[in-house]
Amino acid sequence: MINTQKVLEDSLIVQGQGNIVSDMDGEKVMLSIEKGKYYNLGELGGSIWDLMKEPITFDLLVTELLTQYDVEKEVCIVQVTDFLTQLNDEGLMKIIDSRNS
Repeated sequence: MINTQKVLEDSLIVQGQGNIVSDMDGEKVMLSIEKGKYYNLGELGGSIWDLMKEPITFDLLVTELLTQYDVEKEVCIVQVTDFLTQLNDEGLMKIIDSRNS
């Protein structure tokens, strides 16, 4: 079984293409053109999505979120890992550089 957090920590991640994202009452919603599905990213997910506009490392993503939200680092890491795993499972993000490969 692949350790998803380790893959993410060792990689650059970026938004997948072909998605339309809108703000609705402080939360982001996204339509995947390819899948024809809507996703509610929420406030935190929207912040993560915005930070992924350009390629970013997992560590830098977590560091940026820690400056924006009052959350413990360990909790942030778990929540970001879970969110990115869901994005990846849905094909909504790209892992563009694995430094251990």
